[in-house]
Parts: sequence; C-alpha cells; structure tokens
Amino acid sequence: HKELRRLRESKLLLPKQREKFASELIKEKGLTYKIAYCRPKTIDRVNIYQATRKAMKRAVLMCATAPFAQLRTIVLVDGPRKINDLNMEQMAIVRGDRKVFAIACASIIAKVYRDKMMSRYAKKYPGYGFERHKGYGTKYHQTQLASLGPCEIHRRSFRLEY
Repeated sequence: HKELRRLRESKLLLPKQREKFASELIKEKGLTYKIAYCRPKTIDRVNIYQATRKAMKRAVLMCATAPFAQLRTIVLVDGPRKINDLNMEQMAIVRGDRKVFAIACASIIAKVYRDKMMSRYAKKYPGYGFERHKGYGTKYHQTQLASLGPCEIHRRSFRLEY
C-alpha cells in the first residue's frame, strides 16, 4: 500500500516535514481524530502501561460522541492487547503502525501533538531542554534533571540512570 509506505517513512522525517504530513492527513484527507493523555501523577499512581490504556479508552470514548459514532466502528489497537472494559468491537494488532494505515496516521498525529506540547513545556520550564529531547530520557535530559530536580511534569516513578 503506497500510502502506508509513505506514512511509515514519515517517522524518519524531520519535525517540520512530519508536521506537514500530519497537516495533509487532517486537511486534505479530512481525517478526524481525538487525543487523550494522562498526567504524570496518574502515571506514577497506576504505571505507564495502565495510564496509556486509560488514555486510549478515553480517546475512543471521545470519538464515540462524534457524528460518525452511528456507523459500525472497530477500534484498532496498536499492540498485543485490546482495551479493557470497552464495550466495542476491537482488534489488537502488534506493530499496527507498520501494518494498518489508520494506526500509522494516528501514530504520526500523536507524535506531532506530543512534540508541540513539549515545545510549550520548554517555555514554561526553561533549562530542562524539552524543545531538544521532547521529554525522552536522553543523557542530556537526565543530566538536566539531576541538576535542576524534577518539575511538575516529570514522573516521580521514572528511574534516572546517571
């Protein structure tokens, strides 16, 4: 599938190119999407896996209120397990972002959203370098965290390795 190949390759694009690609998906293809996430305190309380599942369920339920909710809907989950306590037809697909166009689209849009969120955090919490590492546990991020201590968006359950 040509579009899926193009989308898969977009993960290797520079941020500006990825933003352009996400914009094309939304504007030209008319893609509708919802984004949900959990705050660091929630992740610390329930763990990263459970928080991710919780956010996935919340995003699906937001979509269920959209105009297309009356249509037959199948929830495609990128990973080995379906979402618990979700009374909808689901299909769990390991490496779904490499196999299914809709999942690949969602992955790119989520990455662009998260990168923009990290850029906003960089302005709010200067010194940590969020604009540089986008919140990933790079050596630079760990060094800054060790020097400055955690701010309110850092998970307390994350283990530093410095």
